[in-house]
Amino acid sequence: MKTIFLFAGQGSQCVGMGKDMYEEFGEYREVVDKVDASHKYKKLMDEGPIEELSETSNTQPAMSIFAAGVVEVLKANGIKPDIAFGLSLGEYGALYTAGVFSLEDYIDVITYRGKVMSEAAKGLECAMSAILGLESSAVENVVSKYKNVTIANYNCPGQYVICGDEEGVAAAEKEFSEAGAKRCVRVNVSGPFHTSYMKPAGDKLAEKLKSIELKNVQIPVIMNVTGDYSDGTPDTIRDLLEKQVQSSVHLEESIKRVLSEDECTFIEIGPGKTMSGFVKKTAKAVGATPTCYTISTAEDLKKVVDVCV
Repeated sequence: MKTIFLFAGQGSQCVGMGKDMYEEFGEYREVVDKVDASHKYKKLMDEGPIEELSETSNTQPAMSIFAAGVVEVLKANGIKPDIAFGLSLGEYGALYTAGVFSLEDYIDVITYRGKVMSEAAKGLECAMSAILGLESSAVENVVSKYKNVTIANYNCPGQYVICGDEEGVAAAEKEFSEAGAKRCVRVNVSGPFHTSYMKPAGDKLAEKLKSIELKNVQIPVIMNVTGDYSDGTPDTIRDLLEKQVQSSVHLEESIKRVLSEDECTFIEIGPGKTMSGFVKKTAKAVGATPTCYTISTAEDLKKVVDVCV
């Protein structure tokens, strides 16, 4: 049985996240006080407003502080993963867990990432849509017809997210409906993430990563760009993180990769249950029956500690 830490991506943030954990767990509190001494992000997480918390430049460091705090509580209770991976922003949480970043560098690079992604998105009028009920090949076939539309996320069987200019996305949605898609659901995001529109952010991120000391992974990490393990060396990780912000996220393939190896227990470090939902849908498609726990609250965290220790 393998234990996998699974880190949520941007979009699962919510007002109140981490407030009870700060009160309950010294390890969580220590992380917050160390990297958010002014409590700028803690205040946003505790009180909102959600509109401000959901700004990319705020969401990314807030989510990462939450993730690091949860990881440190789990670690203090002897719960460590055999494998880690995450969705977009969550990939950095997986790399932190694997020992690639120090806590300070983890939050520093994420804060910078949120800033340059926000800057790259300014002035761009793009649309994003989740296509439900079609196979990936059918989605790829339609998208290939449109120059400025791409698949940003391969989430799980029957759920793929496309992004591009409004005209192209609207036309593609019409084709998807005609091809038998159950629904096409517009996604409210603050930028065309995981598309070529983010190349300026990728370029700046590459320079930032050169200034940070990265270490070899201490546990296997599955990377978004490939949907597979990397060699875990700093040079490879830098290259993949630069590509990640402007390339498709292969989450479905990542989940299938670990499900093919052994029986799995997934611990989703949220907030939210989105990632566990993707795991369950993917597992159903391949006939696997993993165990999934989600950590959004202090009670969730206590339950995981009680069950897994």
